[in-house]
Amino acid sequence: MPKKRLDVNWDREAGTEGFKPALKRFERYLKANGLSPATIEMYVFRVGKYLEFVRSDTPSDDDFLTFRDMIQEAKLSRSTINNYLFSIKKYYEMLGRHVEFIFIRPKNIIPYYFEESEIARIFISCYNIKHLAMLQTMFYASLRASELCDLDDGDLDVKSLTIRVRNGKGGKDAMVYITDDCAKTLRRYLEVRAPLVIDGRKPLFYTDFGGRWERRGVYRMFMYYKKLAGIEKHGGVHVFSRHSVGSLLIKRGCDIVTIKELMRHSDVNTTMRYLHVSDATKREKYEQFLRL
Repeated sequence: MPKKRLDVNWDREAGTEGFKPALKRFERYLKANGLSPATIEMYVFRVGKYLEFVRSDTPSDDDFLTFRDMIQEAKLSRSTINNYLFSIKKYYEMLGRHVEFIFIRPKNIIPYYFEESEIARIFISCYNIKHLAMLQTMFYASLRASELCDLDDGDLDVKSLTIRVRNGKGGKDAMVYITDDCAKTLRRYLEVRAPLVIDGRKPLFYTDFGGRWERRGVYRMFMYYKKLAGIEKHGGVHVFSRHSVGSLLIKRGCDIVTIKELMRHSDVNTTMRYLHVSDATKREKYEQFLRL
């Protein structure tokens, strides 16, 4: 007598958890190729989303084309689309395969930046001394979130009002400046904070759970205080610590070459996009002074 088959559904939902071995291998591959920790984190995250979408850790060329079309139709930003496709291309390289895509040149404009009053409101709303120290350091030194997370105690010199950035964008090291007010906040923070060693290093900022901060955590923290300050304008951490800094420097009359150096741009054309603020300022001055 034939046995009756049990009516059990053994299917399981494929998710990032099931692709951990492939993503770990990808992470090791990127490290061996000398990519920065911040870039590796971003590539692994993007590829994880891709593998979830195609439900396989050995995607086909057609999978790539389907995903490319999907994210383009979703009207994501040009930089987001490029980041996804660069990340996935690297994954295919690890598999010994090659995919091509057309790089979408980003629009050379800054759609959003925060005014002085909005930045001040964010600082005033920050009731946590550690968070205030992080936000002020990021703003006054014009740091990317990944650069803030990577700072160690030894990178800060409150006496000379400088911070050493190690392995920034493009693998560059640099010395950046902070203000007296920022240094004062950092001193207050260091008086409260106990030093902590993580992986043989002493992070300048660590989480309440004893780990290094990650970019997504910094983003969530910033957005919390932005909302608390009642700011509804678009823009996250990058707008706060990069676009706003460049725009405010231009607005106050700083020359473009100095801004390029302060923001550590490799190409002055990147800095030139902040000149839109200069045009707005010229219009204000024109209407203020050219009157009969």
